Amino acid sequence: MMERVYIGLGSNLATPLEQLRSALTALAALPQTRLAAYSAFYASDPLGPADQPRYVNAVAALDSQLSPLALLDALQTIELEQGRTRKAERWGPRTLDLDILLFGSQQLNEPRLIVPHYHMHARAFVLYPLAEIAPELHLPDGRTLAELLSACPFVGLERLT
Repeated sequence: MMERVYIGLGSNLATPLEQLRSALTALAALPQTRLAAYSAFYASDPLGPADQPRYVNAVAALDSQLSPLALLDALQTIELEQGRTRKAERWGPRTLDLDILLFGSQQLNEPRLIVPHYHMHARAFVLYPLAEIAPELHLPDGRTLAELLSACPFVGLERLT
């Protein structure tokens, strides 16, 4: 069965625009998966350490038959192939970050994966790109994307494309 899955993309190292373009190509090539849509790219201020470059972010919609953990493994492979090194520092600079934001109407709380993404409700760099491709979206808990947007101002974002 196909599930609609939303993926957050982010990069602030090694030519971020190219990193996101390459990631979209890799997402489109995943088995049992179709790239359904993707948002414009946005520049955003970094979370965590302030002494790092601004991020470029986007959101992609996939229709996938992969299980949540199989998709997570595939996303982490794409990250590694694009030069991602995992460090202990959270929210530090990275070549590519791919996060499963929503996986159909599922709610998951596993050691490797929490869905819906645990901070997406407070991140303008996730919500505004998501609204471009799914403006009528309802979260598994019943909240609408419009409700989340009303509590998360468009601050620190710059639409690039």
